[in-house]
Amino acid sequence: MSSPERELEALRGLDRLSSHLNRVRNPQHALRYVVRETRELLGAESGCVAVARDRQPGAQVLFAMPKGTAWDLELLAKFIRVERPPRPDDVAIAPIRRRGEAWAAMAFVRPGQPYDRHDKRLLARVAEITSDAVQQMDRERMLEIRDRIDRKIRDQLHPKDLFYQILDGLRSLTQYDHSSALLIRDASGDAMEIAAEQIAWTKAKSPRIGHRLALRDDVRKALDAGRVLGFDRREAGWQEWDRKPLGLLAEWLDFGDGDAEIDQREGSMLCAPLVGRGGVFGVLKVAARRAGRLTRYDAELVDRFRSQAAQAIDILNRTESLEARLLTAERRHAMAELARGVSHDVNNALGSMLPLVQQMLDDVRNGAIDPAVIEGDLEQVRKSLLVCRRIFGGMLSFARGGVRRTRTGYVRAAIDTTLAILRDGIERRGIRLHIEIPPDDDLPPVDCAQSDLEQVLLNLLSNARDATHSGGLVTVTARPGPSGVEIVIADTGDGIAPEDLARVLEPFFTTKSEGNGLGLTICRSIVWEAGGTIDIDSRPGTGTSITVGIPRASLAPALQTT
Repeated sequence: MSSPERELEALRGLDRLSSHLNRVRNPQHALRYVVRETRELLGAESGCVAVARDRQPGAQVLFAMPKGTAWDLELLAKFIRVERPPRPDDVAIAPIRRRGEAWAAMAFVRPGQPYDRHDKRLLARVAEITSDAVQQMDRERMLEIRDRIDRKIRDQLHPKDLFYQILDGLRSLTQYDHSSALLIRDASGDAMEIAAEQIAWTKAKSPRIGHRLALRDDVRKALDAGRVLGFDRREAGWQEWDRKPLGLLAEWLDFGDGDAEIDQREGSMLCAPLVGRGGVFGVLKVAARRAGRLTRYDAELVDRFRSQAAQAIDILNRTESLEARLLTAERRHAMAELARGVSHDVNNALGSMLPLVQQMLDDVRNGAIDPAVIEGDLEQVRKSLLVCRRIFGGMLSFARGGVRRTRTGYVRAAIDTTLAILRDGIERRGIRLHIEIPPDDDLPPVDCAQSDLEQVLLNLLSNARDATHSGGLVTVTARPGPSGVEIVIADTGDGIAPEDLARVLEPFFTTKSEGNGLGLTICRSIVWEAGGTIDIDSRPGTGTSITVGIPRASLAPALQTT
């Protein structure tokens, strides 16, 4: 082929390459396409893309065409590290740059046909276009992940979901093959608690959630430096990349080592302290199976990502603090509403007793005691006293529940407490009440504090009562599910307008003239915190049904390291 024809064919090939790479979003797919197309342009017998991991003597072939082709890995590694080693004339190599430095190399072999200056210029131009495309994909991927986290914050994402979105973002950036974890400083400030952990090869929930790692002085000092640190496991133990005496930090974070359920050991690790206004409040950990698998490039990606993660978690913490204050305010509001709501029931009960007691006193004074009449009057007094006792007992139980004693709740007991307070008022309004609750043994304990469970049921049942007219029906159903307990509170009331249904869980949104708009918001926060779900189905003129799913309580003892 003459020189002008070669130039024209090369320009056409470069144009096809650029057009295709502009449409590709996955670097791996892009590199495969580039190797295939360039192999044809150069008339090469085989081609590959290889990377050189930090602290490893040879390169690692990402993929080759044809598969199984043998390559000089030491030669490729030296080329990627810009050592410019001598190479045969029938081997052409070009660097691929990422984040401003050599990251990988494309190599092509044409046995017995040396590459000339034109071939080398063409390959250099291919490598330049590929490097620009891969770095643009990295930037777009970073922006995409950051935008996704920002959207989740705006969407008032459940805290646990946000944590796992952050870990999923780390996996997208680093492609780790072992695990990642997020640790948050506990209220005492003396320990870090594992808030989320994602294990690369399993979809099961990590058994270490809630595990506490005591903050020793040496660990605290290492974290306070605020730098992203990299470690590899060597024969002598964990070694920091710059050979600083910080292996203790990796040992502290190596909480999966020796785990009977996970036989994969961590070979390399990144530790990224999360820094807020009050100092270090958390740690992001990324781990790979093999020493050298994580590189400084990965560390730089994590470093760029952690500022947004820290900001997101800080916003979440402030939101949770606000929700805690709202919960306290809502409990006080609920107690005031309860007092007003039950006052009529208590007054009726006491008012019915007074004439009976007066009549019995007159009968005693006049010597006109009729045992049958006295027995009937006392029975009425007993029933009225039981009403008062039930109402006050429920209110006392609800009031004492303001302090969370445990994270375990019992659905039947919570429903009994709620009905003790509200049953008489519901029935007095002429509303029928239908309860379907299996025996205690058939409902497992749930992963929600008893006081919070009572708060949810009280809010939902109060709303059902207020929405239902005389002659209507309120149904309370509880049943065991595959992962916990499902509670349904349904009414035959007015229902919710479609335009309001999408907003009923928003803070301060209410359709009640005297409502504060916090009841359902608090319910959502409590249920989400427990890892549960809340679904609302409502049709105007037909009624509303709210289904709450609460996960089964974990009966396994919590892991503690103090």
